[in-house]
Amino acid sequence: MSTLVLIPARLASTRLPGKPISDIAGKPMIVRVAEQATAAHLGRVVVAVDAQETFDAVVAHGFEAVMTRVGHESGSDRIHEALTLLDPTGTVDTIVNVQGDLPTVEPAIIRAAVDLLDDPLVDIGTLGVDITREEEKTNKNVVKIVGSPTAKNRLRALYFTRATAPWGQGPLYHHVGLYAYRRRALERFVSLSPSTLERRESLEQLRALEDGMRIDVALVDAVPLGVDTAEDLERARELLSRN
Repeated sequence: MSTLVLIPARLASTRLPGKPISDIAGKPMIVRVAEQATAAHLGRVVVAVDAQETFDAVVAHGFEAVMTRVGHESGSDRIHEALTLLDPTGTVDTIVNVQGDLPTVEPAIIRAAVDLLDDPLVDIGTLGVDITREEEKTNKNVVKIVGSPTAKNRLRALYFTRATAPWGQGPLYHHVGLYAYRRRALERFVSLSPSTLERRESLEQLRALEDGMRIDVALVDAVPLGVDTAEDLERARELLSRN
């Protein structure tokens, strides 16, 4: 399969303005993400930007960028536009959406999401991590996966929720929002209107499940640090300054 790794980068973050170009140990955060994505050795890596500042920062560090519209509602919409610009003839089979605020994401877990598409019945691959901290089990900002095991370290997703689920004894899994799409699945997804449960939970992946698409989950060892606040940014700087 021909694989394209896309990293959506929206400059106008509400909680952390200018987030993609924030400095982390001498490099913009978006460049740190591009480095990790490139190290996964999956194929072409392109940052889908919406501002000239981000475009210039990416290119200055030797990576490829494509300009997309400002008004996209989600990263999925942005990467779909980028796909149509970069591959209008449809040669790419697999699209990987690596969030632009994951500067410590491990290349191995990016590959793990793509490996799920070895099963021809799977439309979308994503990631999950066993929740070990009690406070995270009831935290609405920690999205949980309700899934049925299909193999070791692999689930078929049945639902995603901000609630504490499923009930009863057993592990709970934290969803990591990194996705590998078959091209037809991404095209189908962005053609759909936001679904009922998607709106209720504020989780766009529910749109795919409600439309009958299959999402499988690779269970990995650790949640990559997501940078949403100034405190997260300082943590990322601390971690990467050690390298």
